[in-house]
Amino acid sequence: MTDDSKKFRKVNANLGQQPNIGPFPADQFLPWIAIVGTSYYLCKVLLQFNWVATGCVAAWGIATWWVLTGSKSWRFLSKFIGTPYLVRGYGRYRPFLKSDSQDPR
Repeated sequence: MTDDSKKFRKVNANLGQQPNIGPFPADQFLPWIAIVGTSYYLCKVLLQFNWVATGCVAAWGIATWWVLTGSKSWRFLSKFIGTPYLVRGYGRYRPFLKSDSQDPR
């Protein structure tokens, strides 16, 4: 009985997993929509390419984004966050509240 009470029982099998929409990770869909929209505007509207060329450009952009960000997007995207400039400063001590008694020093 002691062995059974110490075993871990998993209640929800999806805890700790990345959300997916079919076989694709869910956090990739908003960037993919932006890539498809941008490639449509650039290739189809501005440059007057056909649908095959527009689809190839969109697929290339989606594939590049997926390779760069993938399942561990922080590895690539954290490079664009600046590191803080930390400096050790020294200041003269000033008490927050002034005391009425005189310091004998």
